[in-house]
Amino acid sequence: MPNGRGLTPQSEDFSAWYNEIVQQAELASQSPVRGCMVIRPYGYRIWELMQGALDGMFKATGHQNAYFPLFLPKSALDREAQHFEGFAPETAIVTHAGGVQLEEPLVVRPTSEAIIWPILSDWIQSYRDLPVLLNQWANVVRWEKRTRPFLRTTEFLWQEGHTAHASEEEAEEETRRMLGVYRTFMEDWMAMPVITGLKTDSERFAGALRTYACEALMKDNKGLQAGTSHNLGQNFARAFDVRYQTEDGEHVLVWSTSWGVSTRLIGALIMTHGDDAGLILPPKLAPYEVVVVPIWRDDEQREQVFEAGERVRVELEKAGVRVHVDAREGMNPGAKYYDWERRGVPLRLEVGPRDVQAESVMAVRRVTPEGADRKLPLPMEGVAGVLRDMLDEIQDESLAAALARRESATVRGLEDYSEFQRLMETEGGFAFTGWCGEGECEQQVKDDTSSTIRVIPDEEYRSPNAPVRCLCGEPSRYEVVRARAY
Repeated sequence: MPNGRGLTPQSEDFSAWYNEIVQQAELASQSPVRGCMVIRPYGYRIWELMQGALDGMFKATGHQNAYFPLFLPKSALDREAQHFEGFAPETAIVTHAGGVQLEEPLVVRPTSEAIIWPILSDWIQSYRDLPVLLNQWANVVRWEKRTRPFLRTTEFLWQEGHTAHASEEEAEEETRRMLGVYRTFMEDWMAMPVITGLKTDSERFAGALRTYACEALMKDNKGLQAGTSHNLGQNFARAFDVRYQTEDGEHVLVWSTSWGVSTRLIGALIMTHGDDAGLILPPKLAPYEVVVVPIWRDDEQREQVFEAGERVRVELEKAGVRVHVDAREGMNPGAKYYDWERRGVPLRLEVGPRDVQAESVMAVRRVTPEGADRKLPLPMEGVAGVLRDMLDEIQDESLAAALARRESATVRGLEDYSEFQRLMETEGGFAFTGWCGEGECEQQVKDDTSSTIRVIPDEEYRSPNAPVRCLCGEPSRYEVVRARAY
C-alpha cells in the first residue's frame, strides 16, 4: 500500500514504486499509443542535461553530429541478414502512405546501420576519408511486447554513434574508447557505478563481431544494461560494399563500430538513487540544483522574503547554479517541501522573516549523510560559494553510496549451484561465478534461475581468486557477472 506520502514503499513493490515516481514527479505520462510515452518538461530537462554532457564528450573525442532518415527501404535491412533477423520481431513496417500501397515497404528504424552504411559507401572512397566518426541524436521504434516508461518503450530517444576505420585495431580501439566515455559519464554525472566487460555470443548485438556493455545494479538488486559499444567488424561494410582505396591502390572493406545509450538512463537514474520519499537526483543532472522556498504570513513579509529570495537566486545563477524560486500562491510551505523532495532536488533553501532579519537562509539537503545535520543555517552573503561546495559534496556522496550498495549486494566466488539459485531467488544482486564457455550451460542457468550473464568483466573488476569451476561443475574458462536483469 502507498505510504502517507502517496508512494508504495520500495520494499513492498519496487515496480509499483517506480511507476508512481514517474507519474508523481512528472517525468512522463502515458500516450494514446501502447508502449509510447510523453516525456514531460521535468523529465526532458534531465535528458537535455544528459545530452549536453555526452555531446561534449563525443565532440572531445573527435565525433561530429549528423542526422539520417527515420525510414529505410526494407531491402536495405534484408541485405544484412543477421542484423535483420535480430530485429525482425521488433520492426514496424509502413506498407501504405499517401493513400496508396508502397511499391517497397519502409521500415521505421529500430537502429540505423542499414540506412547509414549505404550512404557511407558513397562518402568513403580513399584512405584519406577515414576515419569517419559520426554521432546521431534521434528516435527509434522497436515494437516491444512488454513496456515500462524509460526502461523499455516502443519509441525512445537515444544517440547512436557510427564510425568507419581502416583496420580492425582502430575499430577495436574506438569501441573500447566509447565504452570508457559511457563509464565516465555514468559514474561522474549519474553517480551510478558500472561494471564494464564483454557480452557473451548469445547477448551480442545482431551483426556485431564483439559487444561490450556497461552494467549497473539497481536498488532492487536487478541488473540493468545501461549502454553498449559494438565492434561490427566488416559485416556491414561487406553487406553494403563499403570499400576504400589504400595507399597501395588496393580496394578493401572498412571496419566499423556503433555505440549507443538512450532515455533508459533516466530509468537507471531513478532506480539507482530514489527512496520511499521520491526521486534523488545527483546535482549534475538535476533540473534545479537548488529551490528557494519563501515563507510568509502577510503581504509585508511576502515582499521581504521574495526580495531576499531574488537576491539569492541572482547570486546562485551568476555562480552557474540551476536555481528556482517557488512563488506558487495558495500552497503552504510543507506542501512545497514535499513536492520538491518528491522531485529529487538536491538542496532546498527556506527563507522566512526571521532569516531575512538575520541575513541568512536555511539550507536543507535531500539526503543527509549519517551523523550530519539535514538543516544548516547559512549567511546570505557568500552563500553561492558554500552551496556550490555542498553540491559537489552531494555528487561525490551519491556515487559513494551507490557503490557501497552495489558492493554489499555482490557475491564473489560462487561455485555451488544450489547456493546460486537461492541467491537469485531471494536477495538477487551481482554474482561473480565461473563459466565453462558453453552456450548450452549458459541457457540452462538462464532457464533455471531467470538470470543471465551480464558481462565477462574487464580485468579491473575480476576477483583475485576467480572460481575454478563453472556452476555446471566443469572447469571454468571465464569469470562472469550474473544477475536477474531488466
